[in-house]
Amino acid sequence: MPLDLLIALTVFSTVMAFTPGPNNIMLAASGVNFGFAHTIPHMLGVTIGFGVLLIACAAGLGLIFAAVPELHLVLKIGGALYMLWLAFKVATAHATADEGRGPARPFTFMQAAAFQWINPKAVIAALSAITLYVRPGQFGRDFPVMLAILTVCTVGAVATWTGFGVALRRLLRNPLYARVFNVSMALLLVASIVPMVS
Repeated sequence: MPLDLLIALTVFSTVMAFTPGPNNIMLAASGVNFGFAHTIPHMLGVTIGFGVLLIACAAGLGLIFAAVPELHLVLKIGGALYMLWLAFKVATAHATADEGRGPARPFTFMQAAAFQWINPKAVIAALSAITLYVRPGQFGRDFPVMLAILTVCTVGAVATWTGFGVALRRLLRNPLYARVFNVSMALLLVASIVPMVS
């Protein structure tokens, strides 16, 4: 892969992975509410789930979206509804310091991996990466590099956002502050839907 294309791919991957989006917002909330160790399955699910989605897009999922444009609408509506439900769950989650409520559970590996398939940001990122950074006739060379760079950026992003949540954990031991944080994260999650469905 030429150096200029490699640099562009790295910048694209970094921006897509680290900017706020459904995955990162939920990981930060999970870090606050459950801690780093209990969020590891969620982090692995995002990372591996996105990698599988990327491979599927490279294997022809993008062609299906091109052939059946209505699938975009289905993805947007289904993804938006699911994210609204997730926003509700985040808003009503409780920090571990809130002893008056029953135990909540973080995302499992499978839930996080499956979420990538209806996360419009993840699908758009995967399709865009393949379209922009895999040169015609160079799939065998370009795709492995792209997969590696996106995976490294995803690992860095999920760890950073979860760590951000964990860092806030001590500040949010007060149940009122924890509630404000969770509601704020839920509102950000709802806001992240708007550009994806417009």
